[in-house]
Amino acid sequence: MAEHKTSRIYSVSHLTREIKTLLEERFPFVWVTGEISNYAAPSSGHSYFSLKDAGAVINCVMFKNQKRTLQFSLENGLNIVGMARLTLYEPRGNYQLIFEHIAPEGAGALQKAFEQLKKKLADEGLFDPVHKQSLPYLPGKISVITSGTGAAVRDIIHIALRRFPGCCLQVFPVAVQGGEACDDIVYAINTVNHFQQADVIILARGGGSLEDLAAFNSEPVARAVFASQIPVITGIGHETDVTIADFVADVRAPTPSAAAELVLPEKIRLVRHIIDMQMSVTLSMTQKLDFLHQKVDDLHSRLKSPAQVIANFKQILETCFFRMQHALNRRIFHSREKLSWISQGLFRAVPGIRIQQQQVGDLQKNLAFAMKARLDGHTNNISRAAASLEALNPASVLDRGYSIARTIPGKKVILDAEQLAVQDPVELILSKGRILTRVEKKIDGKDHI
Repeated sequence: MAEHKTSRIYSVSHLTREIKTLLEERFPFVWVTGEISNYAAPSSGHSYFSLKDAGAVINCVMFKNQKRTLQFSLENGLNIVGMARLTLYEPRGNYQLIFEHIAPEGAGALQKAFEQLKKKLADEGLFDPVHKQSLPYLPGKISVITSGTGAAVRDIIHIALRRFPGCCLQVFPVAVQGGEACDDIVYAINTVNHFQQADVIILARGGGSLEDLAAFNSEPVARAVFASQIPVITGIGHETDVTIADFVADVRAPTPSAAAELVLPEKIRLVRHIIDMQMSVTLSMTQKLDFLHQKVDDLHSRLKSPAQVIANFKQILETCFFRMQHALNRRIFHSREKLSWISQGLFRAVPGIRIQQQQVGDLQKNLAFAMKARLDGHTNNISRAAASLEALNPASVLDRGYSIARTIPGKKVILDAEQLAVQDPVELILSKGRILTRVEKKIDGKDHI
């Protein structure tokens, strides 16, 4: 089999996925017109049909949620125009249209202008998700650009104050239809961006015909929304109304009220969430502290104090002293008995031994003196060791006027001033009692005591 050195080999799944990506990126939203055929509406509530003209046919679907906005019924033979997303169904390799909006055919010149401007701006990348900004979670100030007398501004204020009482709303009244509407909206968007005092912009108006929404389908408004450094959310008309401004905006809400709901969280839920988190943290800290206190108590019960350790060593030394003294006395006694027995034997066996009796007596005295001196030396060594142990006893150090400084909390012995900061609490252990104090000043180096 010949090797493919220059051609890339795709798997079926990989190739299908690549084709799907290309289709969805090239045609994110398209307006399509044609005749419905093979219409089916199963129990799921979705609608499946084919859209055809004289030269081609394409599979289509409109999901249940999008169908709720329809004011007419879909049926075979109906000529429609609609906005859809082009995608590819990977398991079968079929491309299809997923409709977001459908209307009977015959919208006219405004619709054609809408489509041309939409295509132009889409080709320039104004609709690309990469340019979309995220809405702030809790904006400090919201600028509302809409009619100052319409129902939209009242709905936004009502929803905002209900969800987050005390929020800051800045209403920038503009004309939303007519010859001045386009310029007013552009000026408002640019002004809010110039002063940079808002965290998010709501661009809204009530519902209307395609003619009423002309300002929001204009190129200047679309470019002003795209150029805004402040995130823009649109709430224009009803759910079925889709404008060029909606495509360019960072977020599209179906209505002005929905825009206010998307921008502001519910304050009462935030407060409850904070309280729940506070209670959870408090409970966790309490459990952790109880565990640590129990552990400290357990370690404290197993840890002997320095005074007790020294007392145990003193008892061991005293026991060793008495045993050694007893052993030496017993050895001296046996040595004396043995010497006496030998002396008496020699005295009886050798007549001239009496001459050496005085010398033996002297040696006996010398031996007793040496043994006593040896015993006294060991006694002095034991006394000095006991005195050294007593000097190492922390209680003795405290009795001489010294104190032990420990940190609070932690109870770590303080050896260096760098362990503390000014106003840190400190515990002083004295010979009698304890003192709790604070650091007033830190002095570098070592002062003379």
